[in-house]
Amino acid sequence: MPIATPLTELLGIRHPILSAPMDTIAGSRLTRAVSEAGGFGILGGGYGDRARLQAEAAELKGFAPFGIGFITWSLAKQPELLDIALDAGPQAVMLSFGDPAPFAPQIKASGARLICQVQNEDMAKQALDAGAEILIAQGTEAGGHGASRTTVDIVPAIADLAAGRVPVVAAGGIADGRGLAAMMMLGASGVLVGTRFYASVEANGAAGAKERIRNADGNDTVRGVVPDWSRKLFWPAPFTARTLVNDHIKTWTGREIELMQRADEVSKDYAAAKMAGNFEIAAVFAGEAVGLIHDIPPAAEIVERIASEAEQLLAGQRNSTTAAQDQFLPSPGGGGSLRM
Repeated sequence: MPIATPLTELLGIRHPILSAPMDTIAGSRLTRAVSEAGGFGILGGGYGDRARLQAEAAELKGFAPFGIGFITWSLAKQPELLDIALDAGPQAVMLSFGDPAPFAPQIKASGARLICQVQNEDMAKQALDAGAEILIAQGTEAGGHGASRTTVDIVPAIADLAAGRVPVVAAGGIADGRGLAAMMMLGASGVLVGTRFYASVEANGAAGAKERIRNADGNDTVRGVVPDWSRKLFWPAPFTARTLVNDHIKTWTGREIELMQRADEVSKDYAAAKMAGNFEIAAVFAGEAVGLIHDIPPAAEIVERIASEAEQLLAGQRNSTTAAQDQFLPSPGGGGSLRM
């Protein structure tokens, strides 16, 4: 039986599984595949490539359900991107990193749900004050940009803060049904999954990047500033990026000041490597869940695996709890007796 939660009810989906808006990796093809499988696909708006957003959003116009996600700072620089997104008719818009308040009224007036990703309680309060209807509690295990709180820590903290007002979704280090079941035990209504969907047929990532994810283990990722500074992107504290370890990161870790001083030179080499698919220089943004990923299947298969495994685990937990409770039955004298 599908897992019903406040999240599935709010978004009208069958499974409490959202795909992360991974910059250019989460295109319309992946978004559609996840939603058609009963989850909720979210198109990546990334850093604000207008032409790409127009093309990808057009592919989803008239389709439902789906969402579109942005790095909030990109909307501050190009507010017209939100007009393009809303014209496609998404059921939700996800904002990450930055104050959502300037954009919340337009999103909510369109009828779309406002989803906000947060990394601590202050960010969660800011999002709720702005009218967020779903909170994504992101742990540091996540691929791409994040902060320092672990998923096991941040999810119950944000769930307690939300106190049933809005659904809380867990993100970071989740790639199978065990992760979904565990996060629900911590108070989440569902999960946002990135790296596992990166290694799928429909993701826009290069074949070489997907193979690196498939062959990696949990020791092969690192969080730091080297991938950003190599692209002349300087994120504010406390945000850093988690990627797979490669030769470029090994070379520049511990030499970040020199990297900044040579940013013009390094950024040219980095851009050329990315174009050539050289992932010993260009970064593969991936989370610690890489150790749980051993294949590159269609996205629908991933949704079904996560959902069915979690359903079995949660059903088993319910049955175990019921069995334990049934051991204690009222005795004829009214006291409790152990049932053997």
